[in-house]
Amino acid sequence: MKKKFFPLFALLAACNLQAGDPPEPQPAPAYVDEAPLPQDWPKPGPYDQVSEKTYPAYRAAFTNGKGETSAFWTLFMHIKKHDIPMTAPVEMGMAGEDGKLEQSSMAFLYQNGKVGTTGPDGAKVEVRDVPATITLSYTWQGTDSKENIAKARTALDAALVAKTKEAKGFRLLGYNGPGTPRAKRTWELQAILK
Repeated sequence: MKKKFFPLFALLAACNLQAGDPPEPQPAPAYVDEAPLPQDWPKPGPYDQVSEKTYPAYRAAFTNGKGETSAFWTLFMHIKKHDIPMTAPVEMGMAGEDGKLEQSSMAFLYQNGKVGTTGPDGAKVEVRDVPATITLSYTWQGTDSKENIAKARTALDAALVAKTKEAKGFRLLGYNGPGTPRAKRTWELQAILK
């Protein structure tokens, strides 16, 4: 009886093909649309680069941002109490020194300036109308880790220098909630231009 054997060179060739195969190409980032944007609000993007964007005036409910979870639930209870539909994005005011940004406030944006009324709602929430703004924006998909925020800030700082513009503040826009996997969430760090 003849023994069947697998030629050694075939086995080595198969191993080399597996080891040398290029990695699977990653799909291009794409916005996962979970909630409507405010009226006339531009979609996030383009991804992984700085772009200049114009935003319309809008109405939003703001709260102190110390403690991301508590700020979110404070605003969620506010919109639930007043029967205001959820929109995307959630806005986080960012402040800090030496280029390191940390959340300083949180806001839920209303669909338009005709929804609700401005002014305080209890001790922790204030509804304000925000004027139209021009920003430099860096969009990415993934997490809002310190590393990703720092990468976006570095890109924005370089663009501000190149365009000889100044920022009067920074904000982080988060477009997705916990129903979207972390790797698919869209974020925009924006330098609000003077």
